[in-house]
Amino acid sequence: MLYKLSSSVTLALLLSACSAPNEPSEQQLSARPAAIEAHLQFLASDELEGRDTGSRGHQIAANYIASQFQALGLAPAGDNNSYFQQVPLRSARVQQDSVKLSISRGETVRQLSYPQQFFSGASINQTEVAVSAPLVFVSYGLVSEEFGLNDYAGLDVTGKIVVQLAGLPASLPSEERAYLGSIKGKLAAERGAIGVITIHTPQQEKNRPYANSLLYLNTPRLAWLTADGEPGNGNSQLQAAAYLHPDAAAGLFEQEQHSLADIFGMLDAGQHPAGFDLSSGASLSASSSHQQISSPNVIAVLEGSDPTLADEYVVITAHSDHIGFSNDLRSEDKINNGAMDNAAGMAILLETARMFSELAVKPKRSILFVVVTAEEKGLLGADYFATNPTRPIERLVANVNLDMPVLLYPFADLIAFGANHSTLGQVVAEAAAKEGIALSPDPMPEQAIFTRSDHFTLVKQGVPAVFLMTGFTSKDPEQDGAKIWGSFFAKHYHKPSDDIASLTKEYGPLRYDAGAVFADINFNTARDIANTPQRPLWKADSFFNKVFGKDYNRE
Repeated sequence: MLYKLSSSVTLALLLSACSAPNEPSEQQLSARPAAIEAHLQFLASDELEGRDTGSRGHQIAANYIASQFQALGLAPAGDNNSYFQQVPLRSARVQQDSVKLSISRGETVRQLSYPQQFFSGASINQTEVAVSAPLVFVSYGLVSEEFGLNDYAGLDVTGKIVVQLAGLPASLPSEERAYLGSIKGKLAAERGAIGVITIHTPQQEKNRPYANSLLYLNTPRLAWLTADGEPGNGNSQLQAAAYLHPDAAAGLFEQEQHSLADIFGMLDAGQHPAGFDLSSGASLSASSSHQQISSPNVIAVLEGSDPTLADEYVVITAHSDHIGFSNDLRSEDKINNGAMDNAAGMAILLETARMFSELAVKPKRSILFVVVTAEEKGLLGADYFATNPTRPIERLVANVNLDMPVLLYPFADLIAFGANHSTLGQVVAEAAAKEGIALSPDPMPEQAIFTRSDHFTLVKQGVPAVFLMTGFTSKDPEQDGAKIWGSFFAKHYHKPSDDIASLTKEYGPLRYDAGAVFADINFNTARDIANTPQRPLWKADSFFNKVFGKDYNRE
C-alpha cells in the first residue's frame, strides 16, 4: 500500500542519497546540523505514528535506520547476517473483573475490594492465576551484602506469599536504592516465595499517590521471551502479586508482633523493621490474556583497524521506540511523536555513525551501533541484547547511551550519568572540553537516572557505561536552560506535544546546531575509548563494580 510522503520524509530520503566527501581527515569531521534535522524530521513525523513497540510505525523507523547503516557501508551485526535482531515479546493484559484477593485468619475470610483496596497487574507467566498460601512479613524485602542487609534472615518463605513494604530505606544512596528496589521480586523468588504482596506506605503516598497507579490498570505488561518461550525477565517462581492500600493492609497485622501503625512509626523514626511470620493467609486469583509480538533491534558494526583490539567493541546505543497513540480524550492530537524522546537520540547516533564511516583511519577497536526497541516498555530490547549479545559480552568494553537530548537551547554543559562509576567519566570530560562544553555533576541524583535507561542492562552484564544528556546551562544568556528543560519535561514529555511543530511554537526553532555539538562529543568520546590501549575500568569503590564488575575490567 502506498502512503503519501510528507516533506520531512522527502527531505530525509534526499539526504541519504547525497554523496559523502571522499575520506576526509579526522580534523575535518564534524556533525552536520542539517543531517540531524533531516533524520529527526522523518523519525518524529506523523507517518511513524509514535513508533510504538511492535507497530507499523516502529518497523518503518527500524527499516530507515537499517537503510542508513547500509548506505554508510556499516556491516550488519544482527541475526543471520542482517541488521535486525528480532526481539520476541509477550504482551499480557489482566481481565479487570477477574481479579480477586481474600485474606483469611482461622475461619474468618475477608474479601478485598478491587481496585480501591488493592490492585494486581497481568501475569506474564500464565493466563490463569490461583494461589493460596501463608503470609510472611519481610520488611522491605531487601538483601545486600554491600549494605549489610538481609530482610529474609531467619525467615522461611518457601511456598509462601511474602508481604513487603513499598520503596526502600531513604538512607541508601539513590542509584543503589533504585537498583535494589528493582530486584525485590527476584530476591523473593530465589528464596522460594510463590507470591508477593506490597504495602503502599505513607512515604510512597507522598511520592506517588495510590490513586495515580490506578490510571495504568489497563496498560499491558511486556516481557521478552527466551528460545523456549519463557519470559526472560520474569520470575516464573512468583505466581501472583498484589499491591495493597495501607487501610486494607492494616488488617494483616492485627494481633501480631507489631501493628502496621507501629511499623509505619518505625519508618518515620528511620528504623528498619524486622520481618516475622503472620497469622494470616491470602488467596489471589486473576485471568490475563497473552499476545505474542516481535520488534527489532537494529545493529551494525564498523570493524576496527588494530589486529589485537579489533575484536573488542565500543557500543553506542539509542532507543527507537516511543509510546504510540495517546489515550487522552482532552487531546485533539493523538500521535506521541517523540521528537526529543528519542528521535533526537537516533538522529545523533546516525550522524555519529556517518562520521565514523568517513574516518580515513578507522579506530583501533570496533564500533557497535545498537538501536534498541521497547525502551518505553521497561528497557526490554536493550535487556534482550545484553542477555543475547551478537558479539561476546566480555568483548564489549564500554557503552555510550543517547536518550532524549533536549535540543531546545544551546547547551553549555553536559551530564554524563554514571561518569563517577568508571574511568569513562574522564574520557567524556575531555571530549566535551574539545567542544568548549563543561561536564557537570548529576543535577538530580534523587531520580537515579543512571539506572533508568538502556545502558543499565549492559551495566548489569558488567560493561562500564555512561548516559549522556544535555546539561541545564545555556550559552545564550537570554535562554534559561534549566527552566526550558524543566518546562519540556513537565509539559511535553510523553505527550503529543513532543513534536517539532509544538516545540518550535513554544521555544523557537529546534537547535540542530546544539545537536551537532552533542554528536561531536559522542563521536569523540567513542573514538577515544576505541583508540586507547587500556579498556575502560570500573572504579574500585563503585557499588556497581562490586556487584557487576569483572576481573578484566576492574581497577
